[in-house]
Amino acid sequence: MINRREFITRGVAAASALAIPGLLAAQTARGSRKAAESAANPAPGKSPVIKLNNGVEMPTLGFGTYRAFEATATSVDTALRAGYRLVDTAAFYGNEEQVGEGIRRSGVQRAELFVTTKLWMADYGQEQTIRAFDVSLKKLGLDYIDLYLLHYPAPRHFDDTVAAYHAAEKLLAEGKIRAIGVSNFSAEHLRRLAQQASTTPAVNQIEIHPYFIQRELRAANAALGIVTQAWSPIGGIFINHPKNGNGIIHLLRDPKIAALAERYGKTTAQIVLRWHIQNGVATIPKSVQADRIQSNLEVFDFELTPADMVSMDAIDRGLRGGTDPEIFDMDYMRARQQAAAKS
Repeated sequence: MINRREFITRGVAAASALAIPGLLAAQTARGSRKAAESAANPAPGKSPVIKLNNGVEMPTLGFGTYRAFEATATSVDTALRAGYRLVDTAAFYGNEEQVGEGIRRSGVQRAELFVTTKLWMADYGQEQTIRAFDVSLKKLGLDYIDLYLLHYPAPRHFDDTVAAYHAAEKLLAEGKIRAIGVSNFSAEHLRRLAQQASTTPAVNQIEIHPYFIQRELRAANAALGIVTQAWSPIGGIFINHPKNGNGIIHLLRDPKIAALAERYGKTTAQIVLRWHIQNGVATIPKSVQADRIQSNLEVFDFELTPADMVSMDAIDRGLRGGTDPEIFDMDYMRARQQAAAKS
């Protein structure tokens, strides 16, 4: 586990990395090689694991549950039977009970599973975090959580963000959580956290897909010893939350990705997931369709060439599908709610 002094020291290195393109490229290349080595020849139907900065092992590829709705329990059950061992949820998703039900249906032993959930901003603060964690644990029907993430930073209420993280550190010390981390934190948010936290986040879960590759933030995470995990890895954010006026974007219909899929004899989703893995990025694709749940796991029997990796990187549009975490906090949500009520 990285202590506070090393967290701060590495934070300086991370800031430097953001300003040095050559170093960024070297870090990305090292991440790609390391990911390719760790992804070689996993057991059939299983994901390889990546070791977090506190020694805990986490599957590289897991199962997401955002907006699975009434299919949540069934899809979790299906995923675990297919071989997934990481399940990702959040208090904000409103489906922790259904995720727990899917886990129980599957019959997979708890010790084999890696379960992630997230603390919502409305519950930031020391005591509020402890209460919210207990609620999540009860809904999931579990005795502990493998990874507990702060769902978003709250830049204008960062004291509350830090208090929530301190509470997570307490839960970690008590053995109720195996690893703690953050989600949607920028390099600046990580720097601010490092000034007051004792424990380096194990994971920073952020929006990454070929239209938004976040190269600089991935490098900053790596410099701090933080694993980057991608949410919306195959572009579902554009379908779930299309921007006003832009309509729905289907990333998996991109002609460059489709051409690679045809050449490799893979689905477009498999091409994108393989791109994540070879970039050293952990990922949590979601589907409620059994065939896609299965095929999304079948990405460890081929590799994209270096040239194809470069081609995939070149698809980047800098197109964020989710809300910018610099502005997405409780003030933003309240303002949005008030505007909706007036319309």
